[in-house]
Amino acid sequence: MPTYDYICENCQYEFEQFQPITAKPHRKCPKCEKMGLRRLIGSGAAVIFKGSGFYETDYRSEGYKQSQKSEKTTSDSTTKKTETKAETETKDSTADIKPKPIKKDKKR
Repeated sequence: MPTYDYICENCQYEFEQFQPITAKPHRKCPKCEKMGLRRLIGSGAAVIFKGSGFYETDYRSEGYKQSQKSEKTTSDSTTKKTETKAETETKDSTADIKPKPIKKDKKR
């Protein structure tokens, strides 16, 4: 159901009314109680999101969230061990390589 804006032409009272599309516009002002109410043409309403947002994980059970946390910590520790091992191998292999001296060309 849409929200309509109304204004009273007698007392200039403005308000919004939530009513079905098929309902006839109100004519009597709720403030001054005179017949002079006019429905305004609005730009329409946009979707309003409240809260942290609508994500797939917002609706998961607590058990699921706990298992995801435990899997993440397990994978993080495994990743760190792998990175450390790879870094050690890289350091060892680069220690054996000696840079070649640069030879200057004397023909200039």
